[in-house]
Amino acid sequence: MGKYTGPKCRLCRREGVKLFLRGERCLSPKCAFNRRPVAPGMYPNTTGKISDYGVHLREKQKVKRMYGMGEAQFKRFFGMVSKESNRGFAFLQLLERRLDNIVLKSGWAVSISSARQIVSHGNISVNGKKVDIPSYLVKVGDKITIKKLLWEPSGKAPKWLEVSGTECIIKDYPSREMIDSGIKENLIVEFYSR
Repeated sequence: MGKYTGPKCRLCRREGVKLFLRGERCLSPKCAFNRRPVAPGMYPNTTGKISDYGVHLREKQKVKRMYGMGEAQFKRFFGMVSKESNRGFAFLQLLERRLDNIVLKSGWAVSISSARQIVSHGNISVNGKKVDIPSYLVKVGDKITIKKLLWEPSGKAPKWLEVSGTECIIKDYPSREMIDSGIKENLIVEFYSR
């Protein structure tokens, strides 16, 4: 299984949007995307017209990097919703239900990579049982607890989560309005439907 270990800010520059892969640094003036908002490489401004395939690929890569997933796992998650009527929304809802994403949305982590690390180090329990799999899918009514907070929770949790200190309860699954509006899930569906 491959893991990207290179510079994370380079990924934001490639996609042309901030993916918040570095936590607080992405909000500061030191963010590489603020300093150089062009694609990385020797000739960043010489890109021609992007084909339809390129548009679909860039959207898939952006979402994959936002959730910190590899290609095989991303494709497997898409396969899980292949029989749904609204595959795009069902796919995004499935991605939002991942345990590492819940840790991030609860404010217990500053980035998706730190959320994955918190989960894989065994600091999270779901309904009283220790879970160390970042891709674990939570259900409505699940109670998630963290052993100890590493820093003060940042930001406000979404409406579908009820966060109080070191506990988080899944009240409901997120609606489309609660998920990042910059994601165009129809392009991902078209990419995998080729």
